[in-house]
Amino acid sequence: METTGILDEALQRLHGSGPERVGRLTNHAPMAVEALAARGRAGAVHRWLDLYARKLEEFPAGVEPVTDAGWRLALGDPRRVADWIDYFGREIGERPWRDVLAQWWPRLLPGMYGGSTHPVIRVGHAVRTLLAGEVTEPRLAELAHGLGYWAARHRPVSGLAPLRGADSAAGALDAVVPVAERDGAFPARLDRVTGLPVWAAGVTDPDEARRRLAELVRAATHRYATHGHGEETMLVHAATAPNAVLRTLPALPRPLWAPSLHAAWTASAAVTAMYAPDAPVAFVPPGSRTAEEVFELALAHGDEHVVKLTDTALDIGDEQALAAALRAVELSEPLR
Repeated sequence: METTGILDEALQRLHGSGPERVGRLTNHAPMAVEALAARGRAGAVHRWLDLYARKLEEFPAGVEPVTDAGWRLALGDPRRVADWIDYFGREIGERPWRDVLAQWWPRLLPGMYGGSTHPVIRVGHAVRTLLAGEVTEPRLAELAHGLGYWAARHRPVSGLAPLRGADSAAGALDAVVPVAERDGAFPARLDRVTGLPVWAAGVTDPDEARRRLAELVRAATHRYATHGHGEETMLVHAATAPNAVLRTLPALPRPLWAPSLHAAWTASAAVTAMYAPDAPVAFVPPGSRTAEEVFELALAHGDEHVVKLTDTALDIGDEQALAAALRAVELSEPLR
């Protein structure tokens, strides 16, 4: 009951803020507080929010209502984010949230690269909460905010050449060719990705898709332990974006599972191509630290990406996943 009440209070507190700040930087607070609550740290939620509050901006003004007849014209227009959130709020208020998600997931999936993959990650956190606990108004509203943010930042990627891949997810990530110029913001780097290795392309069975998606999340998380120094913040998304998709699968119709795998692979591989370091570093084992101790270190550090990567690492729970979380703590600037 304490976790439910605190999380709902935090989400209500956050829904007066926009999904971005200074024009393009993502508001990570809804994702981070959900991770804290899910990991049994609800008591730290408001203290963490007090530190993060300086990064919040007011909810933006609307432009024009999104309609069932005209939604395509508004798709991918970040100026319409308030309109999109209002639209999904109405939809979820009138229909079961799973029905809304199932209708819009295939429409939004091709554009999961927009907003540096943050919108799909926000949706994944919202869905995890709805699946795991009580369905409350603040949690339904959070799903509306996540879907609305995704629709506003929707950005497809097409024309990628299929490159030689590997059988395993880890091998395929190793086969990713880094972009020639690794500077600039996410959109500019994404424009330089012209080809990605082929992996799991023939998977159509839903259960196999789910298994391979879990393999990808594990491989991308493990890889952060040795490659995270390429860009300590952005490479987090190579693991957290596919994990958001994996967390959403149980709420989706099974025919959508294989397309979800393929989109998640493209996103994870693209992030890897954009931010991969020139060479890996040696893997440093976590020693005797338990998963709970690692999460406490992440919470004490406070950085939102560290919290979210550690949350994903705990889903895996093995030695190298915990080492990845500790690497993020080492590399990232703490929240102060």
